[in-house]
Amino acid sequence: MGATGLVDILARYLHIAGVLIWVGHNWANVVTRPFYRRVLPDDPPEAIREVLLAASKREHGVFRHASLAVLATGLLMLWNRGEVVEALTLSRPAMWIGLGAWTGMLMLLNLWFVLWPHQKKTLGFVPAPVEERLRCTRITFVSSRVNSVLSLATLLFMVMGAHGG
Repeated sequence: MGATGLVDILARYLHIAGVLIWVGHNWANVVTRPFYRRVLPDDPPEAIREVLLAASKREHGVFRHASLAVLATGLLMLWNRGEVVEALTLSRPAMWIGLGAWTGMLMLLNLWFVLWPHQKKTLGFVPAPVEERLRCTRITFVSSRVNSVLSLATLLFMVMGAHGG
């Protein structure tokens, strides 16, 4: 096995791990909070506040950065196969994997530019008045649900692209 083969195996492993973290976090959120509630998270007790905030920031950081790892490894695998242009222009036979890449990119943009800026306020990572934080709870809920629904299409397209759709 050459260096290209080893890079492809490593990229696939990181891609799948990133998808499990990113999409898994979305769906865990759906399962634990199936309905919208206009409430803010409880403030942790002062004695453990810093520890819980650090853990929450780390969890959300891993989740967000997994999305970047998925995009980077996906593009790397397409590059190694010489299919980047065909996939991103939705040309056959890379159309399905290209649709998966585009829906994944929509999810990534939604995460970084809609969900995360509002979630920082909701979770209290960024100071905001209570009414603003409550407004952000709805935006983060809807944005998260959009990504959960898009993840179903993304996974379907990726599987179809990899297994002869």
